[in-house]
Amino acid sequence: MASGQLLRAEALACSGCRHACHVMLYSDTKTQLFGRIPIRHIVLMQMRFDGLLGFPGGLVDPLEETLEAGLSRELSEELGLALPIVVEDHVESRYAPASSPSSPSSSSSRLITHFYVKMMEEEQIREVERVAASTATDHGQEVLGMVRVPLYTMKGGGGLASFLSHSFIGNARSQLVDSLLRFNLVASGDLHKALTHSLKIHAHAVDDLRAALALTEVQKKQL
Repeated sequence: MASGQLLRAEALACSGCRHACHVMLYSDTKTQLFGRIPIRHIVLMQMRFDGLLGFPGGLVDPLEETLEAGLSRELSEELGLALPIVVEDHVESRYAPASSPSSPSSSSSRLITHFYVKMMEEEQIREVERVAASTATDHGQEVLGMVRVPLYTMKGGGGLASFLSHSFIGNARSQLVDSLLRFNLVASGDLHKALTHSLKIHAHAVDDLRAALALTEVQKKQL
């Protein structure tokens, strides 16, 4: 079993632990980007209020509701739709990474993330996108918008590699990568190439951030 990963029953038996449930919604598609690049699958994530990418969902109290009922409640708030989530959609439970090296490691402070994957029809996915942007309670507040994961790779490395170089919350990036492999949405070789190129993109981003920081330092000295 992977590091930090728990059996569902083991996770629920953790005394004092907090629980969060999230889901990856996806569908197959025959559409093409620019009429020539197969998209193959639509995978939804969201831009969170803190500027990080993550999956729809949130905190759930197993003492008051089942994990699946709690996740459906969260989806109703974030997506505007009460999507049914069942135990069969459950993929894994694991401890969330500590927020900082100094974070306490006692069970009373540990957060366990429960991850689900639900396949839908393409029109259902499009309906989720429409409703999330128009009627969802949390749109524009806790959720800044739904985004699709580009699973293709373009010349120069654009697409999946660029997407993976962004900042993700908690386990979200590893959950995405694992699900892409688990459900055969991206070939392992293609995903390896995308991740390798993503590291190079990240390195360039660090240089850009340093240049931007230097610019602000110049502005401060001029004031």
